[in-house]
Amino acid sequence: MKLPFLLAATFLPLSVSAQSNWVKLKEEVLFTNPPFRQCHASTLVEVGNGNLLVSCFGGSGEGKKDVAIWLASIDKQGQVSAPQRVAEGVGNDTVRYPTWNPVLFKERGGKLFLFYKVGPNPREWWGMVKTSLDDGRTWTTAHRLPPGILGPIKNKPIQLANGTILAPSSVEESTERWKVHLEKSTDRGQTWQRIPVDTSSAFDVIQPSILQYPGGRLQLLCRSKQGSVVQAWSTDNGNTWGQLSKTALLNPNSGTDAVTLRDGSQLIVYNPDVPGKDWFNGRGKLRVAQSADGQKWNDIAVLENGDKEEYSYPAIIQTRDGRVHITYTYDRKNIKHVVLQGGGK
Repeated sequence: MKLPFLLAATFLPLSVSAQSNWVKLKEEVLFTNPPFRQCHASTLVEVGNGNLLVSCFGGSGEGKKDVAIWLASIDKQGQVSAPQRVAEGVGNDTVRYPTWNPVLFKERGGKLFLFYKVGPNPREWWGMVKTSLDDGRTWTTAHRLPPGILGPIKNKPIQLANGTILAPSSVEESTERWKVHLEKSTDRGQTWQRIPVDTSSAFDVIQPSILQYPGGRLQLLCRSKQGSVVQAWSTDNGNTWGQLSKTALLNPNSGTDAVTLRDGSQLIVYNPDVPGKDWFNGRGKLRVAQSADGQKWNDIAVLENGDKEEYSYPAIIQTRDGRVHITYTYDRKNIKHVVLQGGGK
């Protein structure tokens, strides 16, 4: 185990909204001498002993055949393990594909899932999954998800009170057409049913997150090409969805993630900018916003305030102690981890 490079003092105050008192408990770059030149698309989950598992894809560069899925742990004392290769895109002795976008998720029965994608590009990739019953110490052999099922594309699933798992997913049908959908399991991830979302919409959207509200209401928040985070709402626990529409949150065609806190409020991590000439434009600034109703959002933290750097593809969870953990791509060279705590939360 090794200690990460700490970047901020404990209890460093953040900019806060009127109704919250958020503080930054920790800020760190996770990997010392990482075994890859570039990494991206982190995901994190809390396991039974209170440790965190963090995964990302890493290799010589996104889309290269040597890109594999890596896994590290953060124990309760803050020590970070060296990342270990946990999945790769080897088809046979002569065929190898890059891997993409891991997603960690632990369902209430105790099974830990590692979803990821394999394939030459996001238009042709397929979904893979492996599972663990001992919090990631050992894993099953990976298997391919059924045709038409990709698994959660970037962000974590949610599990409803009745045990149903909803995985937020999307497809990139071509470089011009993107669509979101949900994948639903009522048997702990053994089988999946695809749920469409506003298939006739003109919005190009991918990589949704799912937020929960009382009375069976759910909200999707999506990356888009249209300069805004785009939303859709369900009033029946995700079985059907209304039309896609813009939120007031800016989006430069970059991934976001969001989480419902135990107090019922919502957090989103996002890049507050508009699309530029190139896909990577607008990813230098990264913020956290909070909402009570999913309609009005207030920034409560500035995580990065760069210009040409890339701070992107966040993942966010709330752990059992009430703290909020965020990981994100740190200029493609590392993964950064930030811990926040809100007053009274």
